[in-house]
Amino acid sequence: MAYRSAPADSLRMPPGIPYIIGNELAERFSFYGMRAILYLFMTTALVTHDGAPDLMGEAEARKWTHLFIAAVYFTPLLGAFLADLWLGKYRTIMALSLVYCAGHVVLAVDNTRTGLMVGLGLIALGAGGIKPCVSAHVGDQFGPANAHLLPRAFHFFYLSINVGAAVSQLLTPWLLACAGPHVAFGVPGLLMFAATFVFWLGRHRFVHIPAEPRRFWGEVRDPAFLRTLAGLVPLYLLITVFWSIFDQTASAWIEQAQRMDRRLWGWELHPAQLQAANPFFILLLIPVFSLWLYPRVGRWVELTPLRKIGAGFVLTLATLAVSAWIEDRLDAGLQPFIGWQILAYLLLTSAEILISITALEFSYTQAPPRMKSAVMSLYLLSMSLGNLFTSRLNAHIEAAGPAAGLDGAGYYLFFAKLTAGALLIFVVVARFYRGHVHIQGSETG
Repeated sequence: MAYRSAPADSLRMPPGIPYIIGNELAERFSFYGMRAILYLFMTTALVTHDGAPDLMGEAEARKWTHLFIAAVYFTPLLGAFLADLWLGKYRTIMALSLVYCAGHVVLAVDNTRTGLMVGLGLIALGAGGIKPCVSAHVGDQFGPANAHLLPRAFHFFYLSINVGAAVSQLLTPWLLACAGPHVAFGVPGLLMFAATFVFWLGRHRFVHIPAEPRRFWGEVRDPAFLRTLAGLVPLYLLITVFWSIFDQTASAWIEQAQRMDRRLWGWELHPAQLQAANPFFILLLIPVFSLWLYPRVGRWVELTPLRKIGAGFVLTLATLAVSAWIEDRLDAGLQPFIGWQILAYLLLTSAEILISITALEFSYTQAPPRMKSAVMSLYLLSMSLGNLFTSRLNAHIEAAGPAAGLDGAGYYLFFAKLTAGALLIFVVVARFYRGHVHIQGSETG
């Protein structure tokens, strides 16, 4: 049976979207479940080949955590070129999903540093490689007739990410504590196999945009695309600062939570389970933002994508102020209630909605038809650079110790200064940005 290579002329939601959403739900469970316990695994459960403890210190574990996340968001470049130049999005997603599954198997079986590095390397290649293809594959399902449903599809897409993340970030820390790393890493692996199977089931429902290398290279040289790229790259470099902060929920925020009073409504939360606050708030706040906040604010000011992103930077500053205050209390020998970190999660999640969801849709619409995956990969590269910066900063802290001057609240104040500088530059860059909307089958938007 031949695959459809162009969107149907329909006003309805494309039939392949449920399969993409189901795949994303299970895949994000696998990724965030593994990531939720990664820092704790390295600091509490890592062993040698003889079974003796081989634990990492805090700065070393933060360094490797963010280096792994940086790799996850660097490999989208490879996935994008595979999709746009050779295999197409569907076959690229299927091939790299199998690599992804293999990485989970290695992590579940081998709890040594060797197993950790091999497993994380395979996951970084698989998870990162499919990222730009999956998000661009969502947009490929739409044509001019139903393009108005694209924002709704991306919101469902983002909701599925966070349902999977919320459940896995509550479950896998408990599995690590109660059943050990083999089971805790094995369950996310099973979900990745399920994600791959669900995506395969949708193969005849999808629009398969074929790879067209000649047109791809033609669009790369197109002056219009080069102008688009010249406008997007400075924005992505500034968004890098947000990602250098956001992904510390998987490292520094866990470390901070370990020293706080984690009793909440009679329950004592596991430090890694606090990460579930982010996807929980995403599920709660996306409808609030899209159905209530945006329409009301829109009555007074035009809510362009770049204005939303700028507002996200302001909320990131507020997040860092709360985190620095918590560290200041801890350094004074006090033990705040964990509710203060939940407040920081609320602010950071609000910033994520304004920056990440907006930039995801903005990147797709600004990219020419045959460059969707490539442009998505450049956006994801901003996440890689942000985490690489955080990894190198922690490598410096590991080497210099207290002489680095980045202990306690000073660590968060450093990132606050960095964010304030990025915001000022962003305001100038956004003012001069000029873009053009591209939807499959249409050159206007």
